Amino acid sequence: MESYAKGESEPALLEETIGANLERTVAAHPDGEALVEFASGRRWTWAEFDRDVDAVARGLMAAGLEKGDRAGIWAPNCAEWTLTQYAAAKAGVVLVNVNPAYRTHELAYAVNQSGMKLLVAATRFKTSEYRQMVEETAGECPTLGRTVYLDTDDWAELVASGEQLPDGALAERMATLAPTDPINIQYTSGTTGRPKGATLSHRNILNNGYFTTELINLGPDDRLCIPVPFYHCFGMVMANLGCTSHGTTMVIPAPGFDPEITLRAVAEERCTGVYGVPTMFIAMQHHPTFADHDLSSLRTGIMAGSICPVEVMKRCVNDMHMAEVSIAYGMTETSPVSCQTRADDDLERRTATIGRVHPHVEIKVVDPVTGETVERGKPGEFCTRGYSVMLGYWDDDEKTAEAIDADGWMHTGDLAEMREDGYCNIVGRIKDMVIRGGENVYPREIEEFLYQHPDIEDVQVIGVPDEKYGEELCAWIKMRSGADPLDAGAVREYATGKLAHYKIPRYVLVVEEFPMTVTGKIRKVQMREESAQTLGLS
Repeated sequence: MESYAKGESEPALLEETIGANLERTVAAHPDGEALVEFASGRRWTWAEFDRDVDAVARGLMAAGLEKGDRAGIWAPNCAEWTLTQYAAAKAGVVLVNVNPAYRTHELAYAVNQSGMKLLVAATRFKTSEYRQMVEETAGECPTLGRTVYLDTDDWAELVASGEQLPDGALAERMATLAPTDPINIQYTSGTTGRPKGATLSHRNILNNGYFTTELINLGPDDRLCIPVPFYHCFGMVMANLGCTSHGTTMVIPAPGFDPEITLRAVAEERCTGVYGVPTMFIAMQHHPTFADHDLSSLRTGIMAGSICPVEVMKRCVNDMHMAEVSIAYGMTETSPVSCQTRADDDLERRTATIGRVHPHVEIKVVDPVTGETVERGKPGEFCTRGYSVMLGYWDDDEKTAEAIDADGWMHTGDLAEMREDGYCNIVGRIKDMVIRGGENVYPREIEEFLYQHPDIEDVQVIGVPDEKYGEELCAWIKMRSGADPLDAGAVREYATGKLAHYKIPRYVLVVEEFPMTVTGKIRKVQMREESAQTLGLS
């Protein structure tokens, strides 16, 4: 049998905008609880949430943002992030997600590449001084007219400014929007060294959030704990849009992931579901206070980002009461989920596979050279087609054409196998991508950055095994003649403040040459083996 599968066609796709869908939920459950910010104790009913979303949407319009203009958000998880997400959708403004770990180099690129006009930002978080970085890059970002800082009077001023608009202004704007309009840009690190802006429509992300949570049976009586980041599809699509399309309460435990606070939030808010990458579940399960928290309210959740170890899954089911926990697989360019396990799947399917095809989606596994669909059980490139495939990379037709073929298939670059039962497995990556703790890291971007160091002649970055994160980065560096060898500390110092922390190599090996094939290509497989041996990594 061929490695091809098509998902269910029921229930039907939602053919509406995010704003219209939200208003339907609000009308059905006005007094139900919509949003809880656990750290501050702030709470919103659906009616209150919609009122505040409208106020922010009017503020964006009063700031001069037209339909299709880009506004960025650069902040850790907080209620204002969620309000801004839905406000931008109602105002027809394309929200640009800026990773909270970004530094000046990456911020300036995202602002300029997207043509961002307004940025909503925290002033600081952990080691990130956002205001300072915005000021440092101001001269490089001509389109950015205004930055609204969340923990200052800026936010209240933005909201208040919307009061000057005529009463029907927002409804008029919403009436001009279509489900196929672009509404979100998310940057994925590019193998060419420059991040690419995956551009997603209302239809893309509203439906993906809806079907991802349909498969875990979320409803108005559920409460979802969301420790995963909003800047990523996991948080803003699979969690937020999944909740708002089902009337489910969104619970934000903390600005960034903290295992104990997440456990407390689940227990005290009686959450029925929780999301995370495997490392988050491991951190919760191994926390010294794990047994002190009453998790009996839990029923379900989603684990994504990498394959789940069997023992972790067993503890989710047995010790965290998550009998219906699901595994999901996808990528930003596909809104994100293409495959997911079902609530009644056995332990083997939930630990050995990424699930089966999603509703309204097609998947196939093809020979990377010939493009022919392979037989089930044989590895090949995972491809997907359907409503979930992005509109394209923002302002980059060439890269879009490389990723999406003429028949609409998204070529993921992942090597997969489809089993006889239709369940799939990811067996590797065509392009040496490294997944560190659920973050996709593309070595080429880091290599191009390190090339700028005056003492580095050449550099290759690979992934090496790591117990905590799955993989860590290792840089092989060739020094310029006469230059002193660099160590990991020196490389970290050079990159800190310019690259996100998870992109900074943990290990550095100074070498005379790289292993090459006879045709002159770098042998990264050999480099990985040698690095693991040299560094004593299993």
